[in-house]
Amino acid sequence: MRVLLTNDDGIESAGLQALEAALGPACELWVVAPDREQSAASHAISLSRPLRIHAAGERRFTVDGTPTDCVYLALNHLMKDHPPDAVFSGINHGPNLAEDVLYSGTVAGAMEGTILGIRFCVAISAVPVKRRFAFDAAAAFGRALLDGAPAAQATPILLNVNVPTDAVPDSFRVTRLGRRGYFAWVEERKDPRGRLYYWIGGPEREHDDIAGSDCNAVFDDRVTSVTPLQVDLTSRTGVAELENWKLPGFTRS
Repeated sequence: MRVLLTNDDGIESAGLQALEAALGPACELWVVAPDREQSAASHAISLSRPLRIHAAGERRFTVDGTPTDCVYLALNHLMKDHPPDAVFSGINHGPNLAEDVLYSGTVAGAMEGTILGIRFCVAISAVPVKRRFAFDAAAAFGRALLDGAPAAQATPILLNVNVPTDAVPDSFRVTRLGRRGYFAWVEERKDPRGRLYYWIGGPEREHDDIAGSDCNAVFDDRVTSVTPLQVDLTSRTGVAELENWKLPGFTRS
């Protein structure tokens, strides 16, 4: 089995190296990862500048771009003659829960694999306890996913996985996306020349209590959450609602 591994924390991150060590013995592993941290890059792709690839060992490469760039270059250039059977992204240093998936470079790396036709793609994140990161549990769960995935799925699978550092052993829960969000802060400062600059983003809020959600599983029950995602963002309820709209001067075709 051939597997592509990427992340958004950079090729030197402890999370990636832990997952690399766990997956490596079970497959032909290729690592194509950013040369520096790209957290919260979301699904950004670099179309306005050239990208550079540097070898970092056998089947290991760095890219001076985003996680999406890494997967795109891997599948359309480095591995184009023999594409991977799976794409793994992570292990992220921190959770990717609820709305995080819209900002996460980790999730975007796995999603790009799905967009480009890979049928089994996984984003894995480690949820720390009191800011203490440990990646053993997340790496072991990633290996279990690789070993346990069917050889052929009826439909493409894109998974978002969050593993608490103190997760209940030998247990996981299939979940839906919850809701949590962050306080919206803007901090204004002056540089040494008196010009204004801004830091945006604030601390996370308490998550909503939603039964079956990834947030409830991870934060309340300390259980590994496995959330199937999809690329199609169409709102079915929105389509139904728009059927009732009447726009002056326009008719529905």
